Amino acid sequence: MKLDILAFGAHPDDVELGCAATIAKEISLGKKVGIVDLTQGELGTRGSAELRFTEAENAKEILGVSIRENLGFADGFFTNDKEHQLEIIKMIRKYQPEIVLCNAIDDRHIDHPKGSKLVSDACFLSGLVKVETELNGVYQERWRPKQVFHYIQWKSIEPDFVVDVTGFMNKKIASVMAYSSQFYDPKSNEPETPITSKNFTDSVEYRAKDLGRLIGVEYAEGFTSERYVGVENLSKLI
Repeated sequence: MKLDILAFGAHPDDVELGCAATIAKEISLGKKVGIVDLTQGELGTRGSAELRFTEAENAKEILGVSIRENLGFADGFFTNDKEHQLEIIKMIRKYQPEIVLCNAIDDRHIDHPKGSKLVSDACFLSGLVKVETELNGVYQERWRPKQVFHYIQWKSIEPDFVVDVTGFMNKKIASVMAYSSQFYDPKSNEPETPITSKNFTDSVEYRAKDLGRLIGVEYAEGFTSERYVGVENLSKLI
């Protein structure tokens, strides 16, 4: 299956928090979108790998993405090396996306910038003919995405561009809250973490509102780009 967009996240819920509204909008426009989680989030204070898998599948159904895979890398301990790069290259060549979305370039959680650089490096290597990979015994052709964009997570990184996601925030919030073990729940007796506060849950919406305010729409999601983003003409700008 060829995808238009392939979104990578270091943990299940990263993609939903970072760019779920953009994904929902692209799907509404007829684009095929997939998600690849690098780890199972097994080091999370709350929940378990098994529960996170179920939550991720629920979020997948809410967003309507075409595929979701988990590479099973070690949460907290995966590295940017040949072994991990090759596994991501296999996914890129398998789905041949035009655009790759991945973790923030800098963030509070160490896996986010690690995952960001790992996926970015793999996108480049995936385009080299002498990097050979096989999947299920079948030789894979080289493939390099046209663009690699990084969504924004905990830190308020200044975006290079923002996407108007007005009309799609409800779907984003629903996909985020599919991870009920991870976020604000006043009835929970489990330990508190930086992402279990109501303030954090509220921030998902108020960040989108603030970015929307800056471009004159209701909601927006921000991204950084590894190279210049071209526009067809000035009339295409908001």
